Amino acid sequence: MKTEFKRTLAAVMAILTMVALAGCADMKDQARYEPLEQSAFFADGRASRPLVENTIARGFLREDDAFYRGLNSEGNFVARIPVPVDAAMLARGKNRYDIYCAPCHARIGDGMGMIVQRGYKEAASYHTDRLRAIEDGYIYDVITNGFSKMQGYASQVRPADRWAIVAYVRALQLSRMGELAGLPAEARAGLEHDGKYDPAASDHEGVEHGSAH
Repeated sequence: MKTEFKRTLAAVMAILTMVALAGCADMKDQARYEPLEQSAFFADGRASRPLVENTIARGFLREDDAFYRGLNSEGNFVARIPVPVDAAMLARGKNRYDIYCAPCHARIGDGMGMIVQRGYKEAASYHTDRLRAIEDGYIYDVITNGFSKMQGYASQVRPADRWAIVAYVRALQLSRMGELAGLPAEARAGLEHDGKYDPAASDHEGVEHGSAH
């Protein structure tokens, strides 16, 4: 008798539970406002609330001017990249450079990228005395904010990647200034065998027009 009662009670509870759950709307169906929707609740009529003045999102304080803006304590461009440069950083810089910079500046940095070859204004060659001597912070600033016809890439390239690009640009510059005799034997043999080494290339200055990044 007790067993039958328990079974009946369990069945009734299961039915009641199902009925109760059927009446519960999902949290996603609760009353809410869409972004930028009008609201009668707030005095200004906006559902989306303005940011509180002088507040900064967690992780976005960015007090390090050298890293985030390329500036020293005096407000001048930093002379050198403010973080250690290693092989991984150069590899990342090449990757980002090929995506964002090579279309205009070309993969070798002479300013004759594919877009230029198709009629766009000639970009800067990195292989000039001025851009070899310019501060690393200047190149970072141009990547961030743009220059002349070049757009800024602050919204597309994060700060660490901008410095990686700067490092790779410096590597491109050095690649044009080296001598074959200064390379390791294995690398030298490979270049000589492939016929890719051009001694005159190290003296190529290019044409300095437009922007640099």
